[in-house]
Amino acid sequence: MRRAIEACRPHVTFLFLLVLSNSVLTAEEATVHPVPPSPLLLTYDGGEGPGHGKHIVLVAADQEYRSEQSMPMMAKILARHGFHCTVLFSLNEKNEVDPTQKIRWEDKSVMHNIPGLEHLEKADLLILFSRLITLPDEQFQHIVGYLDSGKPIIGIRTANHGFLENSPYMKNGKRVRFGDDVLGGSFRGHHGNWHADSTRGILVEARKDHPILIGVKDIWGPSDVYRTYPKEKSLPEECQALVYGQPLLGRSPTDGVNTKKVPLPVAWTKSWTGATGKTARVFHVTMGSARDYQNAGLRRLTINAAYWCLRMEDQIQAERSVDIIGDYQPLESGFNYEKLKVIPQKPKAYR
Repeated sequence: MRRAIEACRPHVTFLFLLVLSNSVLTAEEATVHPVPPSPLLLTYDGGEGPGHGKHIVLVAADQEYRSEQSMPMMAKILARHGFHCTVLFSLNEKNEVDPTQKIRWEDKSVMHNIPGLEHLEKADLLILFSRLITLPDEQFQHIVGYLDSGKPIIGIRTANHGFLENSPYMKNGKRVRFGDDVLGGSFRGHHGNWHADSTRGILVEARKDHPILIGVKDIWGPSDVYRTYPKEKSLPEECQALVYGQPLLGRSPTDGVNTKKVPLPVAWTKSWTGATGKTARVFHVTMGSARDYQNAGLRRLTINAAYWCLRMEDQIQAERSVDIIGDYQPLESGFNYEKLKVIPQKPKAYR
């Protein structure tokens, strides 16, 4: 028996070393960004923070609220928390980030292009900020695959009408409405006055101990409140409201409350179960213009939501920095591109 054990010992030792080397390799791989550099997108390497080894894909594809500026800024902060981040953009035929592109409502021939969506297969979290885009089927299938994966989703502002509703995504024989079904609400109008007033965030008292609200204070932004459900209804039961938005009488944080406008939910959580039966955590915030994200309270809310979506709520701390890295001077929201100085630029311009 002893001879048999001695004979086996070299093989056992080899197997142990093999397992050990594989585990070391996995640890090394965690330090390498999973997406190769490309002039069509931006990548940010995560450090040794709590997000080490996790990969977040942020999609900037709206035409109004300057997501091309806010998403790289948020990616830099998340990378400081340890997360690898990849920012994808809607590009024109010159491979420029182009918020001035039309949508199908304006030109029925329009087809948008977001290179890099295949990297969603390597993502642990999707942060989506799109508006009424139409994708070729091969690209949209990457979105469908992600929504069926059971991996979490954060939708920002126009994401609740991020795709035209003729998308090919089906569940149980019915077309999925991305806003209402996945995020819990869709744009049904400006409850506040569009580009004329602002929003004061009010934390829901009954949810004050929710992990996403840890350290969150003083939410304000110059964009208006969205209505996401019919006036005679309320936020769907499966949604848990965390923040209400009170319209103010102007675009300054010191402006008075518009007493003719009741507060409506602007941030909530829910879950989404895709066609494969896998369930994901979802967070949706209807604030989120690039200038809204100059507010530290909104940045912390969104970054806390990333932790929560990834089931890392035990890592949320009020002291973790959400400070902006580098210079961040976002342009004003709107469609008057010439006046606002919005021009197509290569992705590297937003680094």
